[in-house]
Amino acid sequence: AKNTPPSQHVNKTQHCKLLPGLVSAQAQLCRTNLELMQTIIQAAREVKKTCQKTFADMRWNCSSIDAPKYLPDLERGTRESAFVYALSAAAISHTIARACTTGDLRLCSCGPIPGEIPEPGYRWGGCADNLHYGLMMGSKFSDAPMKMKKSGSHANKLMHLHNSEVGRQALRDALVMKCKCHGVSGSCSIRTCWRGLQDLKDIAMDLKTKYLSATKVVHRPMGTRKQLVPKDIDIRPVRENELVYLQSSPDFCAKNDKLGSFGTQDRQCNKTSSGSDSCDLMCCGRGYNPYTEQVVERCHCKYHWCCYVTCKKCERTVERYVCK
Repeated sequence: AKNTPPSQHVNKTQHCKLLPGLVSAQAQLCRTNLELMQTIIQAAREVKKTCQKTFADMRWNCSSIDAPKYLPDLERGTRESAFVYALSAAAISHTIARACTTGDLRLCSCGPIPGEIPEPGYRWGGCADNLHYGLMMGSKFSDAPMKMKKSGSHANKLMHLHNSEVGRQALRDALVMKCKCHGVSGSCSIRTCWRGLQDLKDIAMDLKTKYLSATKVVHRPMGTRKQLVPKDIDIRPVRENELVYLQSSPDFCAKNDKLGSFGTQDRQCNKTSSGSDSCDLMCCGRGYNPYTEQVVERCHCKYHWCCYVTCKKCERTVERYVCK
């Protein structure tokens, strides 16, 4: 959030009242953690950008995320809202965990050094992403709206809480060993290693796989209270690592503001693909129009000893297609 324009700076308690979409518990967190809000604003931007990139090849392309608030269709309990809540929860904790290591937050620093002894030639060092602090503060903020008495139906609350936790679990799974080489002329005779998080785009791809295999659930009495159970196979409980949704989504072919469908007219499609971005699937059988575009690329690159590359610029015409 270092590049945040001054107008966005949350430096007064008053700003916590002005941020749109904050529930009272979040506004309270904002007042007691002003510097954390910079990180949360940054996370909201990352969610929008990452979601749009991850779904660029799908009919629904994250158009419902209008940071910092969601459009009403994301409260309908669809599999799209399942993905958005999971990604948002992961992103907030991810951004906080990373901000601890970059020194952007004074209340936390590097994560702990692992207890196990590393292999020969490896040693613990560096600055681990502080996943523990990220998860603790992130879940407080993410889950605050769902823990209020007034907010939405009980079924929707359970769904959003479950999917947010799936997002945080995907984040836990994204903690990998990262190392730096040391040794004479880069021989890598010893490696200094730490636990670092994968990029948010990798976590988003993991959650997209869960989105594609999400389970439809119903809200029904189980024992003394109502729970979410799989609709078709209600003999088993909902699994901790699966995204769940309550309502089926539209096909997103035609524009329907109420259902959060922007339609696919004028969307770019891929004529040679057989996947979701193919002109047949993206355009819902309506057909497509070709157009040409001039693309400037680097070409005829030469390596010069030592050590730089020179290139020329070449222009070529590319044929693209958009849905009717």
